[in-house]
Amino acid sequence: MHLIQLLLPLFDNDGHPFPQTIYLQVRDELAEHFGGITTYVRSPAEGLWKEGKTSTVRDEIVIYEVMTKELDRSWWKEFRERLELLFRQESLVVRASHIHIL
Repeated sequence: MHLIQLLLPLFDNDGHPFPQTIYLQVRDELAEHFGGITTYVRSPAEGLWKEGKTSTVRDEIVIYEVMTKELDRSWWKEFRERLELLFRQESLVVRASHIHIL
């Protein structure tokens, strides 16, 4: 079994919040495709990373998770690229972990 996590930004690069409809669209597509989804939206996570030697970038994110038996890398690559356009990002983190259901 695989756990796929999508880290989605709450704000664009100018600090404007994305409309709720974008998150609902992504949620509904994933729920339909995988039969369920878990969303972590109440307490946004915070990401920090360095750009250059002196600049630190901060981002607030929500996390969407789905589980699937098979990991279709080409489907996920295409989906991530669509999300990058939708959220106007150079890159988004979509990560997969192999898990065991206990």
